[in-house]
Amino acid sequence: MTGELLLVTGGAGFIGSAIVDAALARGYRVRVLDSLRADVHGTAPEPEAGSGPGAKPVPGVSPGTGPTLRARNVLPAGLDSRVDFVHGDVTDPATVARALEGIDVVCHQAAKVGLGVDFADAPDYVHSNEVGTAVLLAAMAERGIRRLVLASSMVVYGEGSYRGPNGFTRPGPRLASDLDAGRFDPLDPVTGRPLEPVLVSETDPLDPRNVYASSKLGQEYLATAWARSTGGRVAALRYHNVYGPGMPQNTPYAGVASLFRSAIERGEAPRVYEDGRQRRDFVHVRDVAAANIAALEFTAFDWVSPSATAPVETDATPATAAAVPPEPVGAAPSMPQSVHSDSGIFRPFNVGSGIVHSIGDMATALAAAGGLAPIVTGQYRLGDVRHITASSERLRRELGWCAQVTFDDGMREFATSPLRAAVRP
Repeated sequence: MTGELLLVTGGAGFIGSAIVDAALARGYRVRVLDSLRADVHGTAPEPEAGSGPGAKPVPGVSPGTGPTLRARNVLPAGLDSRVDFVHGDVTDPATVARALEGIDVVCHQAAKVGLGVDFADAPDYVHSNEVGTAVLLAAMAERGIRRLVLASSMVVYGEGSYRGPNGFTRPGPRLASDLDAGRFDPLDPVTGRPLEPVLVSETDPLDPRNVYASSKLGQEYLATAWARSTGGRVAALRYHNVYGPGMPQNTPYAGVASLFRSAIERGEAPRVYEDGRQRRDFVHVRDVAAANIAALEFTAFDWVSPSATAPVETDATPATAAAVPPEPVGAAPSMPQSVHSDSGIFRPFNVGSGIVHSIGDMATALAAAGGLAPIVTGQYRLGDVRHITASSERLRRELGWCAQVTFDDGMREFATSPLRAAVRP
């Protein structure tokens, strides 16, 4: 891999910048394409003309049109000086054309993330995530670039998997009447009792429950179609709750870890929705960056499906096999799962620590490092799922990746580490 030129879209962001550091350490040359959008980075300066590779003329693009490269020595805070930085939007074909010059492999992190404020955010999610991905993939197809790592998300699963009296099940959306009454756990429709949450695997049905989730699944479908059409190779990384130094603060789009840490930064108590017992898998940003490096290398080699060498592929070790459900009969459609043929490869991987904690656990751990004790509000958001935790065994087994940062160590670091500059609330 050493010496390959890697494009990281969204590479000035929280996760993207960690990937850039890991890629440079691995020996990649790195170019970053980032729009520096204000709801993540605060007020961004205007793009400047630069002397990097993106300043060269592009066939079919008039000189001086579209966003341009910054000078090499004018980089967003935190980016290594060895990075070639393209200030522009992944939805702009001219910018993407410049950014892809000479590129060997793409790591697509650029996206609008989080649950958002309300449905008025829908056009921005679809434009930023789905249109941006389509523009990028079309340009990659034109230039013969056949390797992609895609940042996906656990949100494509919707509500997690559960075990009830009749076996594994995937419950529908929770009712407002149950949530108003403080019945937060999904209920078995026959007995009325809470279902038992279990781990989800990459073969579980996909059931996005909000606009952000739908747009992330849309990215996966586009990448699957691109792989089939071009013979490309895609590793789609379904991130679980990522946290760590450098998270954006004071934004509803960054997730619960950022919201709790931002409250502590302001001297306020973290406000925990529902009863705080929502199950999640919190994974450190450095571990996520390492997963991306492993995925980049996965795209460089011929991949043999485990089913080609073994009678049955499972997504659990023997110790955890009972906790990972098979796909229910009559469940929601579960594509995209894996595409492996002469026409290309699409392979999804869950990225989590492998250890389940509650949202209340996170708030308490952060407060223990010097903040105020969390307040459990009982409030809820209809777009939230109750429990979602996954098996990352496929990533460990096939790519050799394993999370290195423990929950306790990561939370101690996160509680006092710097955040990105505050953006508009």
